[in-house]
Formats: sequence, structure tokens, C-alpha cells
Amino acid sequence: MRPTTGRWVVGEDFFDRERELGILDGKVRDGNHVLLTGQRRVGTTSVARELGRRLEASGGTSLFVDVKSADSEEDVIAGIARAMHHVRPLKDRLVDMVRDWFKDQVDEIGAAEFQLKFRAGLNLGNWRYHGENLLNTCAESDQPVLLAIDELPVFLNRLSQDDGGQDRADLFLSWLRWVVQTLGPDSPVLLISGSIGLQPLVERLRMPARINYLYPFRLNPWDRDTTVRCFESLARHQNLSVENGVASAVYETLGIGIPHHVQSFFARLKDYATMRHRSKLTIADVDEVYRYELLGAAGQHDLTHYATRLSEALTGPEHSIAMEILAETATQGACTRESRRSLAELYAALVDQVEERILSTVALLEHDGYIENDHGEYTIPSRLLKDWWSARFQDHYTPVRQRCQRICSWN
Repeated sequence: MRPTTGRWVVGEDFFDRERELGILDGKVRDGNHVLLTGQRRVGTTSVARELGRRLEASGGTSLFVDVKSADSEEDVIAGIARAMHHVRPLKDRLVDMVRDWFKDQVDEIGAAEFQLKFRAGLNLGNWRYHGENLLNTCAESDQPVLLAIDELPVFLNRLSQDDGGQDRADLFLSWLRWVVQTLGPDSPVLLISGSIGLQPLVERLRMPARINYLYPFRLNPWDRDTTVRCFESLARHQNLSVENGVASAVYETLGIGIPHHVQSFFARLKDYATMRHRSKLTIADVDEVYRYELLGAAGQHDLTHYATRLSEALTGPEHSIAMEILAETATQGACTRESRRSLAELYAALVDQVEERILSTVALLEHDGYIENDHGEYTIPSRLLKDWWSARFQDHYTPVRQRCQRICSWN
């Protein structure tokens, strides 16, 4: 098992999730379309990839399409075509289709070049028509086909921000649902995942019915036992000696077992020991590396990902409200009901439907794992993220209640 700090993992590098994979495998083989959800860095992409690998090992076909960089519906359809280009029976049908468009040889070109060629061909006709042909081709396969579309919420959110984009997002989701339902039991099985939540997005865009055919399955963080076993397995495979209690201290320090954070913590600890010519990690090392590596300059790349994804998921007033909630929660320990009422008063003169906007923003933050509901008060479950957000805000943040009282006194 190799340590990893950014890439998705499959096979021997994949750890645990056997129960989750067993459930997902059963859903897919029964023809159920799945919405795979989970908070950031919890491993949805790796689970989707590993599920596909295991399906292929038993004779099925797996297509994985990452659409986070797609700018249009045509880009998504071309991405599906590129994934199909790797599968010989499906590739033959695709080559015939593109040869009819351009009347030239496309048999031996690579997948990337084929995607560009196919994308150019989409300009000759309707993306819905050609997309339906692709899914029909999958439906005619002798083996079950899993079509995993990763980062679909990122694409839809970007699309919805263009002029007329909300209608286009609605049309795309409606088309996708219509195609797989029309194909019935022969349809490729969809597995939709992403680093921002699809459910909060479609609710914000007022189109939740577009995904009601997807079976929602949430991937949760690791518990203490799984985190400890993963850390000890990494140490064992890297021939690194570990003092008793180090793995548990890692879990306690992180506050929650997000796989990517566990891997990053291990990698930083290993580098820390190597730089000091040591072959054994101690409990004291855990706190040292946490404060000066994970929360320090070296760890900023991992953590700024959360802020970047948030700015992609929310724009305008909702993004400002989200930052207020995170600042309040990180610096004050919780975002209480009173805090949210004060926040509504502060923003009432700035935006319309402020209470509805706060509720939808809280729902997205909770869905994506930034905060969790603790009897009506919202806290940050990850100590790593709490400490990072707190460091960003603590020197220049005034609690919302104090600001609200100050404004009321002026009036």
C-alpha cells in the first residue's frame, strides 16, 4: 500500500470500504442508478474507480468520465465518447460514427485525439441526438456497463451561471434521466459523484425532481479503528517504526477520519522523520507536524482546495453568507440559532429572501462536510479545518451578534 497525497487510488493502494463497495456493487448489478455523495476528500472518486475496476475484473465494462473541466454539454458527450474509445466493442461503433461524419480514417488514433475529433463532429448536429446514440451503444453491449460521471455538479454549477445556463442545466439533467429511463433495464448504469453536492445544487436551482431516479449513497469518513488500521498499514509498508498510540493520536488530532487527511498526515510525518534521520515516529511528533506542517505553509495547498471549491459552488450573497457562517463557527466554536438570526438581520437590507438563502447555504455546507448539526448548533467536525479557518479569521473577525447589536444601537 503506497502513501498518496492527491491522486485517486485503486487495487492494492485502495484501503477498506469493503462494506460500501459490496452495497454499491449490488446496486449496480441490479441496474440501480446511484448518486454517490460524501464530504470533500472522503474518497468518492477512488470508490467509483475501484468499483469500476472490480466490475471489469468480473467481465463487465466500466466507463469513467471526469467533467469538472467541461464548459458545455458537447464537452460532456465527447468525454463519454473518449471513455468508450478504450473498450474495443464500443470503440468499433464509435469509429464508424465518426468516419461517417468526416469520411476519413479514425481507426488508429489515440483516445485524446479521438475526443477532439468527436467533439468537432458534435458541431455538425444535436448533442442530445449523439449522446443518445452513445448510450444506446452501451445498452447493446453483451456485458453490464457502468458509466461513472465524476464532478457533474461542478459542471452543472458552472453551466448554470451563464446566461440561460439554468435552463441548460435543467435540460441536460432532464435529457439524461429521459435517456436512461427510456432504455430501461438495458441502460448503462449511471454513477454520479462530485466534490460539491448535487442535491443542494438542484434544490437551489429549483429542479430536485431531475435526480429523483438516482439512489443516494453517502460515503462517510473513517472511524477511529479504520483510521488507525490505515495509518499502521502505511507505516508497515514503508518500514517505518511507530510508537504505541501514534495512530490514535493522529485520529484525535484530525478530529475526523477523512482518508485524504490521514494520508497527508502520514506523508508529512514520514518526511519529518526522514529529515531528522530517524526511523521511529513518536506521539510528540504528531503535534509538531500538525502545527507546523499541516497547518503551516506546506499544508496550504490541501486546505485552500476547500475555499476554492466553495467559491465554485456558491456565488454572490450565498458565498458571503457561507464565509460568515464558517468564520463564526471556527472562531466562536459554533454557529448558534441566535447567530443565524443575527446574520439574517445583518443581510436583510442587502439581499432578498435572506432566511431562505441562509438555510440553503447551511444545507450545502452541511452536505459537503464543512459543518455538522449538533442539536441546532453548527460546528466544524474536522479539527484540521476548524483550526485552519480560525487562523484565517480570528485576527479580523467580529461575531455577528456584536455587529448586529452595534448596528441596532446606531439606529
